Amino acid sequence: MIMNRFANRAISAALRTQSSRGYSATSSSEAKVAVLGAAGGIGQPLALLCKLSPEVTELSCYDIVGTPGVAADLSHIPTKSSTTGSLPAPVSWPLTSNGGLKEALTGADVVVIPAGVPRKPGMTRDDLFNTNASIVKTLVEGCAEFCPDAMIAVISNPVNSTVPIAAEVLKKAGVYNPKKLVGVTTLDVCRANTFVANSMGVDPKDVDVTVIGGHAGITILPLFSRVDGAKFTDEELEAITVRTQFGGDEVVAAKAGAGSATLSMAYAGFLFTENVLKAMRGEDVVQCAYVESDVTDATFFASPVKFGKDGVEEVLPIGDLTAYEQQWFDKMMPELKKQIQKGVDFVNK
Repeated sequence: MIMNRFANRAISAALRTQSSRGYSATSSSEAKVAVLGAAGGIGQPLALLCKLSPEVTELSCYDIVGTPGVAADLSHIPTKSSTTGSLPAPVSWPLTSNGGLKEALTGADVVVIPAGVPRKPGMTRDDLFNTNASIVKTLVEGCAEFCPDAMIAVISNPVNSTVPIAAEVLKKAGVYNPKKLVGVTTLDVCRANTFVANSMGVDPKDVDVTVIGGHAGITILPLFSRVDGAKFTDEELEAITVRTQFGGDEVVAAKAGAGSATLSMAYAGFLFTENVLKAMRGEDVVQCAYVESDVTDATFFASPVKFGKDGVEEVLPIGDLTAYEQQWFDKMMPELKKQIQKGVDFVNK
């Protein structure tokens, strides 16, 4: 009884915190969220946060190991969402579809993909390409077969390349809808908000930095010039820009080989997912995301995006840049386009 009271208080506190940040306490519609890679360093805390969300009524966890245990653990949390955990079906002959993946994906409204290997010291996101590209390709093939109308949110790095991979897979399957495929760049916004708020001595919840470009190193461009009240010397602006661009390296180095940014990425992925669900049931939502875009000459680009009931409603223009921001933009574009093409070529080789 004592433990139950403590658990109920903890859940109530978490939900009150969400409501105080502008999250709805009730949801008028049902929503199934599938987390692919749910037993991993990002997947477990992401699944936990989704389990706590009032926007989620069914949580489906999938990974190559461990998901029955993860789902059983989560199922003891007293929230309204049901929880299931699936593993890949054993290989059989004649060959059949992956039954575990089918179970996880069928009926999904949103599929979040954090699956893949984490970075280690000295590795770039691009170093992860060969392993994670294959993982994303396989999982998105499953999405094309079992939930072709779901919103697919890709977290697996390198996002600049894995989102184009997903697009090419969906095109080959004849189900590609650019309104339903996004790369999650919310962590770049979280970092920018945190760093600039700390420098200004304000609450991060009162800051919303627009971050454009991609999701790797110099392709990340925070537009600090648009933050009301922010004033930087040239040196300070350079330092906070570079820290935002390479914030992941800071975490990788601090973990000393034990992993990459998992908790902050899970939080960012949750924020993105919950906002998508809110938009699906009619709320006005604008958030930065990496999507198919014509705001630049790169096929995919991160910028503010308006979401609605059917996914991406409008990719908003990035507006005028300062001379400093323009320098970073010009430096970023060749690298971003190269990483996009690498993803396209992977599927079409």
